[in-house]
Amino acid sequence: MQNETDKGLTAKSLHSDPISWVEKYADYLYGFAMSRLRDEDVAKDLVQDTFLAGLQRLNRFEGNSEEKTWLTAILKNKIADFYRKRSAINLKAVGIEDERQDFFDAESGHWTEKDYPRAFGLEVDNPLMMKELGNILNECLAKLPGLWFSVFSMKHMDDLASELICTELKLTAANFWVIMHRTKLNLRACLQKNWN
Repeated sequence: MQNETDKGLTAKSLHSDPISWVEKYADYLYGFAMSRLRDEDVAKDLVQDTFLAGLQRLNRFEGNSEEKTWLTAILKNKIADFYRKRSAINLKAVGIEDERQDFFDAESGHWTEKDYPRAFGLEVDNPLMMKELGNILNECLAKLPGLWFSVFSMKHMDDLASELICTELKLTAANFWVIMHRTKLNLRACLQKNWN
């Protein structure tokens, strides 16, 4: 007669095959991590940590999602933990109102003449031009500080709610909005400088 542990493992084995994880998912998970971390060594470590955590939590995997989805969720948590540890340095909250002075006219609230956004002259039906813009955007993203990139990618790549990002990275709402504001200004300046 099987005990409860054996029954649980037997049911789990129908849903998951840890022996094949590396072959099936390593490349995907590595690419996912690299797109959010930009550091090969850290990405490799977090993928390995993901597989280890998956093995440790295998008894909790109920098969309600695909293995790939489940492992990706674990990896997302590992990435959030990584950035949470890196952002443990106390972030000084600077109000957006303070920064408005740099880019906006104090009286009218409009862009200053030197900081006024210029048109990109982008032809969306030109695939070569779109590819070039994508390459420039990736270069600009690579120049962002790690925490800024993490916040931006979680918001705009992973489409996470702002509150969840704040919780995951232990940021205040003010810190989050300042980081997003600075990131967008930085990306805009970088794109304008590098896009002809």
